[in-house]
Amino acid sequence: MRLATAVTFLTGCALILSPGSGACGPGRGYGKRRPPRKLTPLAYKQFSPNVAEKTLGASGRYEGKITRNSERFKELTPNYNPDIIFKDEENTGADRMMTQRCKDKLNSLAISVMNLWPGVRLRVTEGWDEDGHHSEESLHYEGRAVDITTSDRDRHKYAMLARLAVEAGFDWVYYESKAHIHCSVKSENSVAAKTGGCFPGAAWVTLEDGRRQLMRDLRPGDRVLASTESDGGGDLLYSPVLIFLHRDPTTRKHFYVVITESGARLSLTAAHLLFASDGPCNRTRTSGDLRTIFASQVQPGMCVVVTSERQPGGSVESTPRLSRVVGVQVGAGRGVFAPLTEHGTLVANGVLASCYAVVEDQALAHWAFGPLRVLLRWTGPDRNRASGLHWYSRALHWIGTQILDSTHFHPWGV
Repeated sequence: MRLATAVTFLTGCALILSPGSGACGPGRGYGKRRPPRKLTPLAYKQFSPNVAEKTLGASGRYEGKITRNSERFKELTPNYNPDIIFKDEENTGADRMMTQRCKDKLNSLAISVMNLWPGVRLRVTEGWDEDGHHSEESLHYEGRAVDITTSDRDRHKYAMLARLAVEAGFDWVYYESKAHIHCSVKSENSVAAKTGGCFPGAAWVTLEDGRRQLMRDLRPGDRVLASTESDGGGDLLYSPVLIFLHRDPTTRKHFYVVITESGARLSLTAAHLLFASDGPCNRTRTSGDLRTIFASQVQPGMCVVVTSERQPGGSVESTPRLSRVVGVQVGAGRGVFAPLTEHGTLVANGVLASCYAVVEDQALAHWAFGPLRVLLRWTGPDRNRASGLHWYSRALHWIGTQILDSTHFHPWGV
């Protein structure tokens, strides 16, 4: 009875939180063009949003310093936009290095600056810091923060510059000093909290009849190779696909490509969970050996769980094995797909992976999606393959944002 009540409650939440719930109904000025919104400059020492920078509602937690020799250096990309002036006082090009999200927001802001003040360009005084000049756990060390001015250094413009940065989509903007504006963005892991953790459309799974099926062609109701245990430690079985937590066939994303000694190559978005072990890999796998980590945290030398193809006669290797990761690359791919199976796992491209993302705890994620699995057992798999992020995933993220920000406690990995 309690379970039924919980499911009813969550169904009610779906109606409230689903994107279509506010799409219809009476409203003022429907069909009329609204006047341009007046932009209000930020006040000195004001920040937007009005929460601490490294909380979930802003740019998220610090994830560690990036150096030129670190594996994470590949997360940074240079910005050669001619409409932006980079101070580059170190003469190393460090100020041009930033995450792709930071680059996108900065380029958008540069256009707004030129539109508002013809002849004036955006100027970056501080970008990625590799020399330790900022405070401990500064997002400058991750290429996720920039300090900006206008090219004419007119301080009377800085309050409006801060507002333009907010409008450009920076996740946190601070009118920090009379000399500059500080802006920062979420990490790729945090962004995945809103967009889900996914596989590319070209990834494949193994169906019950032994055929490979591309992720973009997979349908709810199909039974795919998975693990009997949600922690990745069980034997193999075929688990039904219940629904897509995220499905968008057209979008392009950056994926982490995990390459194993066995020859398997699996692409995942940064915050998707993968079962891994620190090694050694030449041993029998047990559930206690495995932990779930984000794809962006996989390092060469770790072990992941791989499986064999269907053997002649219809049998499948019953005991998956560990294989060493020999490389991790970052590449682009089309389509994002996140199927949810009954068991919370699936084998993609011959590698055992979780169905979940963002929450760096497989047991917690599997528990959180329990009501949805129960609901789908009653109704059957949702065969509507609509694009976008599923309402249940969006609701969990919304709840996490509202509750966890108020406590400054973030077990969700963002």
